[in-house]
Amino acid sequence: MIPVPSGVRIWIATGHTDMRRGMRSLALQVQQSFGRDPFAGDLYIFRGRRGDLCKIIWHDGVGMSLYAKRLERGKYIWPSAVNGVIAISPSQMACMLEAIDWRNPQATWRPTLAG
Repeated sequence: MIPVPSGVRIWIATGHTDMRRGMRSLALQVQQSFGRDPFAGDLYIFRGRRGDLCKIIWHDGVGMSLYAKRLERGKYIWPSAVNGVIAISPSQMACMLEAIDWRNPQATWRPTLAG
């Protein structure tokens, strides 16, 4: 799990991205396609075409980091907007990275007795 400092915004790039691209290409996409500064300290999350791979780029003030995660089963839940980026919360990102439907998380266990 990526520790997200307070004040950092998390952006999901809608649609899918060519995951053969490296970090520089993703940063360039943030700058040119989304009109945002990839070095401002925000997290940008990209999804591959098959939906089982995501890459996250983040500039922490010292350097650019690239995180990647591939699901063994299932696909990432992704927004349906066509172009641009959508902001999500750190808890929504945590759910998404664990392949939980972050739009409507469901409790898997509920206590039956109090006390």
